[in-house]
Order: sequence, then C-alpha cells, then structure tokens
Amino acid sequence: MEKANSGFQIDEITRLLPHRYPFLLIDRVTELVPGEYIRGYKNVTINEPFFQGHFPGEPIMPGVLILEAMAQLGILFAQKTAGDELAGKLFVFAGMDGVRFRKPVIPGDRLDIELHLIKRKRMLWKMAGAAQVDGKTAVEATLMAASQR
Repeated sequence: MEKANSGFQIDEITRLLPHRYPFLLIDRVTELVPGEYIRGYKNVTINEPFFQGHFPGEPIMPGVLILEAMAQLGILFAQKTAGDELAGKLFVFAGMDGVRFRKPVIPGDRLDIELHLIKRKRMLWKMAGAAQVDGKTAVEATLMAASQR
C-alpha cells in the first residue's frame, strides 16, 4: 500500500480539472493514496448560484451537483493515479449505479467526499463512494468515468 499524501489545494485542482466557477465543485483534496482512494471536500455556501432557484426559502444543493462533485473528485483521483498516461485527456461520466440520496445538503455544510477504486480497465474507471455532512451520509453511489480522447 502506498502511503497517503496530505492532499492538495485549489491551485493543483484547477491545474488538473477543466472545470471553472461556477461549475468547479471541489475546494480541497485532503488525502490521496494513488490506486486506492481519495478524500476531499466542497464548502457549500449560500452564494452558490443554484440556490437562487433550488429552492427559494428552502435552499437544498441539487443531488445531481453532489454527484458531479463526486465525479470531479474521481477525475482528480484518476489523474493522480495514472499520471502522464492521462495528460490532456477529457474525462466524462460513463454511468452511475446504486445512487441513494440520504440527507439534504444545505448552505453552511461541508460536503466531505470519499471514493475508492473498484476497478480500472483501460480508460474506464469505476469507483464507489459517499458524500457526507457531519459524518452522516448525504449521497452514496458507484460512479464510472471514461476518457474521451
């Protein structure tokens, strides 16, 4: 087992991901063991543009955006695990299984995400994980991502 590193901050995240505000949904990677797992988080604030319409007076982070945050963390994991092999490659969702929404995510929450590699076959990556708030699961899913170039 490779030793976990202490993660990385937004400058490294924006170097590895093509996403930008308002669609960049990872603030920090806190721990990473290439080929095994990754942990990171998103600070959810009332300033997020989606809260204007989802829902006025009852702001809840859309579940699809929580899944997107999980997928972005998965891309960071794949990039750090595969290194130069994936340089310049664009990753996209290839599928989701077993998605369960357990708890709403609201402004002020810190969305902690953890993903574990299930398997990798060529350019298809399959990871299982969960997004939690205060140690309680908000979303769990198995995600698949694939390289497009």
